[in-house]
Amino acid sequence: MKPVVNISTNDILKLAFPAIIAGIAEPVISITDIAIIGNMENNSVDALAAVGLAGAFLSTIIWTLAQTKTSISSIVSNALGNKSLEKINDLIPQVIWINIVLGFLIYAITAPLASFIFDLYSAQGEVLNLTASYYQIRALGFPLTLSAFAIFGIFRGLQNTSWAMIASISGAIVNIGLDYLLVYGVDGWFDGLGLTGAAIASLVAQTTMLIIALFYFFTKTPFRIFINQWKPHFLLGQHIKLTANFFLRTLAINVCIYLSYRYANSYGVEEAATHAILMNIWLFFSFFIDGFANAGNAIGGKLLGARDRESLKYLALKTNTFGIGVSIALALICALFYNYIGGWFTDDSQVDLLFINTFFIILLMQPINAVAFVYDGIFKGWGEAPYLRNLLLVVTLAFFIPVLLVLDYFGFELKAIWLAFFAWMIGRAVLLHLKFRKRLEKMV
Repeated sequence: MKPVVNISTNDILKLAFPAIIAGIAEPVISITDIAIIGNMENNSVDALAAVGLAGAFLSTIIWTLAQTKTSISSIVSNALGNKSLEKINDLIPQVIWINIVLGFLIYAITAPLASFIFDLYSAQGEVLNLTASYYQIRALGFPLTLSAFAIFGIFRGLQNTSWAMIASISGAIVNIGLDYLLVYGVDGWFDGLGLTGAAIASLVAQTTMLIIALFYFFTKTPFRIFINQWKPHFLLGQHIKLTANFFLRTLAINVCIYLSYRYANSYGVEEAATHAILMNIWLFFSFFIDGFANAGNAIGGKLLGARDRESLKYLALKTNTFGIGVSIALALICALFYNYIGGWFTDDSQVDLLFINTFFIILLMQPINAVAFVYDGIFKGWGEAPYLRNLLLVVTLAFFIPVLLVLDYFGFELKAIWLAFFAWMIGRAVLLHLKFRKRLEKMV
């Protein structure tokens, strides 16, 4: 008798494509900042290095704290799968307000210490000053972003990624328009604000995303945002535990990103600027492919709640197939324009040459990234936070750091950083695949 599969390819794509659009909105905002700042007339290389470094640190904090999105998505999707959504009504507002408070706390702690923080990344002189000032404005958006991400996680748990997509697209459009206006200014009206203008544009974009997310939250979900029950929900402990483990997992990722920027800055300002471009393109690719991981996250949690083994096997096969296919397509498109892409982000010839000499590594790793991200999404949907935490710690210590240290010793510089990321992703993909197969074998 042929095993029954209770999901279809259409179910996966219906979640994946909106999730792709929603996911790439944040890196599109950063890439827009990079492209516009990199083509300013004065101090473009310093400004490019600054916005790249500040953007990476912002992403580090947002990724770390936004693990509440993954946690609440897992809880909501499991509740949906076993038909018990009413049991989490009081949990939802508690989670959203925890994120808002966290956003204010992180701003209050990091903004006054911005110069000290970026000095730890080996930023110096004008790059350090520009990075600190840009960050202090962008960091005002932490409460906005973290509350929006919590709501996006609720949408995903309800098997809907379209609402987050609409909010994210709107924010990205606002950011692109305001970037040109505020960075360059308008002749005869006002002078451009440079890096400050880019930061303000990003803040307005984050506000736009949150407003639209709240609209869908109030009109399309059964939940509320105001706390009626102040007693901690019985699942709040599970949410915090999941978030803490996802936090530690993300901490390992952030160690890799921190080391990459520290080494890039030590090589010189042109290398730092090049690394900023490479990192933002890599993040764009990652968030693009992560749309299939988000589908795996949402559907995987629901199928686990229903104990549907055959459908989980189908989910993994299809999401990996689509993820790998899209990653290869992205790599081939970039290969066609390989010698021109760097020039879209900077008019500095040395930065462009460094980019050309390194970018191929990012293209080669894309299919491996797809496998790692898809399985990562499924395991998040299962609430397997402790395993993902331990996995990231292991591959960081066993793959990324040794490869970086050895290749840096032999003078590979930027290539050392990106080959270390390549080895790191291979370790993640292989170990996650083996764990998935083992987990399904035990499922009855």
